[in-house]
Amino acid sequence: MIVLKNERDQEGMRAAGGVAAQVLDDVARFVAPGVTTRDIDRYAAGRIRHYGGRSAFLGYRKYPCHLCVSVNDEVVHGIAGDRRLQFGDVVSLDVGVSYGGFIGDTARTVPVGGCTPEAQRLMDVTERALHEGIARALAGNRVVDISRAVQQCVESSGLSVVREFVGHGVGRAMHEEPKVPNYVDGQPSPRLRPGMTLAIEPMVNAGRPDVRILEDGWTVVSEDGSLSAHFEHTILVTEGAPEILTCIGPGTIAPTR
Repeated sequence: MIVLKNERDQEGMRAAGGVAAQVLDDVARFVAPGVTTRDIDRYAAGRIRHYGGRSAFLGYRKYPCHLCVSVNDEVVHGIAGDRRLQFGDVVSLDVGVSYGGFIGDTARTVPVGGCTPEAQRLMDVTERALHEGIARALAGNRVVDISRAVQQCVESSGLSVVREFVGHGVGRAMHEEPKVPNYVDGQPSPRLRPGMTLAIEPMVNAGRPDVRILEDGWTVVSEDGSLSAHFEHTILVTEGAPEILTCIGPGTIAPTR
């Protein structure tokens, strides 16, 4: 069942999205050569507490970390540990914050100190695909309009959309209906209605789209070892243009507790 958010719910989603956005921005600035992925997780935990929230990921289906840190060929769900970041790595940071009973979910891929032109292009295309998808999140459209826009942007650039993992509804629960694929899957597609809140999140590989899960049971990597990027926003479908809830701006950051 798709949960439509009333005005009070929408305010709660804005607050949660604002906290998630601020945490992600703080963590992205913390990333640097020599930092371990465990350092990043601990820093994220502190920033989440600072803004009065809690990690929506820690303990979710027994996930052991406060955020997902995925490096280079790791697509998503990377687990923090002793790995030390090197200059030229690319790191996908996926943050989920529970605040005031609602969840904000957002992700960004960042370079460590610098990166190759190919890596920068991968990140640029993935972020552009995210915004192409968001632009189609209009009342009266269908979810597949988002999916098509993401897929066309990615594949027209010679890159690959990961198919095994998709976007989703988000609200009081981490995963709500509907699923939001990043490609046209040929399945029945719900119509978008005002009050829907969606996590749109392209995951894009520089090589082939195939992925596999490592022995830790969580970390997803590209099958061919190619670089991967991940960008995500939580958005609200309105009567007009979609509203991005995980952006930093006036009034979006909830007060600390």
